[in-house]
Amino acid sequence: MANRKILLNEDEIPKQWYNILPDLPEPLPPPIDPMTRKPVEPEKLMAIFPKECIRQEISQERFIPIPDEVLEVYRMWRPTPLFRAKKLEEALKTPARIYYKYEGVSPPGSHKPNTAVAQAYFARKEGVERLATETGAGQWGSALAFGCATFDMKATIYMVRISYDQKPYRKVIMQAWGADVYPSPSDRTESGRRILKENPNSSGSLGIAISEAVEDAITHDDAKYAIGSVANHVLLHQTVIGQEAREQLNQIDDYPDLIVGCIGGGSSFSGLYWPFYYDKVSGRAPKDVKFLAVESSACPSVTKGFYTYDHGDTARITPMFKMHTLGHTFIPPPIHAGGLRYHGMAPTLCLLNRKGIVETIAYNQVEV
Repeated sequence: MANRKILLNEDEIPKQWYNILPDLPEPLPPPIDPMTRKPVEPEKLMAIFPKECIRQEISQERFIPIPDEVLEVYRMWRPTPLFRAKKLEEALKTPARIYYKYEGVSPPGSHKPNTAVAQAYFARKEGVERLATETGAGQWGSALAFGCATFDMKATIYMVRISYDQKPYRKVIMQAWGADVYPSPSDRTESGRRILKENPNSSGSLGIAISEAVEDAITHDDAKYAIGSVANHVLLHQTVIGQEAREQLNQIDDYPDLIVGCIGGGSSFSGLYWPFYYDKVSGRAPKDVKFLAVESSACPSVTKGFYTYDHGDTARITPMFKMHTLGHTFIPPPIHAGGLRYHGMAPTLCLLNRKGIVETIAYNQVEV
């Protein structure tokens, strides 16, 4: 009888993160300063992010060691199980073997603490006292609240208003870990007040919440900004997922033909497929593997958006990134999956989509 779940031991947690940048088919277009239209200077990024996160963002190191302090926290829930979806196979009447990697065993209940813990650790090591961030459905906010509590830091969370109203218990979880949580747009920032003046009943968006969090960080000396998806350093932190999945499949002598994942900003899917992409480009893969990203048709950044430079936030505080985008002012309808309501997409995923390496399709939440 085939195993329903494949488990690893604690000593099999990956000891390094995989960085895709050295293995891309061409260099990733750099973020640019909207004032000069030239690559953004690292000094400007230092006002927003911890220095180590910036270093990892542009690093050409293929493998980046995971600090022991971060690994120790990972051991609370990692390695995570890989399940065989036998009932789904039977329902679909398919000969395919379907597996899924279950990240819900982490304390906040998602994949997000893989990077939240790392970002909080690096920030605390640099003397940062508080991290500000955005959250959609609350998964990322919960993860950062957990990460900050772990390293005795404060967290300020700007939660997209529609999700703040729809999912009140996510707010409770964040507050239980000591975070301050505000609906976005809020009256706490200039960017939030500007949106509320234009539309007092705004349901909010991730772009707006990012503007508020970044503004908060750059206007307070004790704070930095933490990002939950899109950025390279976030995606590489998530590769513990794919590295574990690859080892779990190896233990049962199996290997995927197709890797499927949902995308909002691209972090969970990238964390899963990047290690298999490395197998593919390095000649280690025993067979060809395809990558399929699924986005919400309510916010179809890749399938309907333009591939161009755009701001990562609504108020145009952030640098501009080369990515598929629906425009930084786009406010998607209030769907249930709040984390998929982002106007842009991870630049690495966009580049690989343009090269035909990652295929992308869009589905309505009711269809799904």
